[in-house]
Amino acid sequence: MKFREAKNKFVQTWGALGSQWGINKTMAQIHALLMVSHEPVSMEDIMEELQISRGNASMNLRALMDWGIVYKEYKTGERREYFTAEKDLDELAVKISKERSKREIKPALKVLKEVSSIEADGTAEERHFVEQTSKLYDFVLKADNVLDKMTEYKDNWLAQILIKFMK
Repeated sequence: MKFREAKNKFVQTWGALGSQWGINKTMAQIHALLMVSHEPVSMEDIMEELQISRGNASMNLRALMDWGIVYKEYKTGERREYFTAEKDLDELAVKISKERSKREIKPALKVLKEVSSIEADGTAEERHFVEQTSKLYDFVLKADNVLDKMTEYKDNWLAQILIKFMK
């Protein structure tokens, strides 16, 4: 397999996986392209490489920057904006985990807390509902807390040791 073919296959596959971590295909393809590019890439080059419109490229680049996994760069004497992706895979995992927690887990926790706090009128069905949703809330909260602790590992020497041990 030649470089061009391998690069395209990677970008297409990463794009298909994007929905697994909460983003659309084009957003994941842009991220993949930037992640494997050895130099910052202009929006025009991204548009050409992926055959997407300026609006699509702009919207998805903005979203990737909001996630904190793509950065805008400027080159002296150039009017174009250039973009680069987070290259540190540990940092990338931390940022994606934090963003997914914010977008998915925290809202789910809010709903679980709300529905498990109803005033049950004493029927077996309502007691069971409150008991199950309370257990689910506790479980998701614990999982979210573990995720928070793991994403703070760079500041935590014990977690760093555990991460190295698991590798």
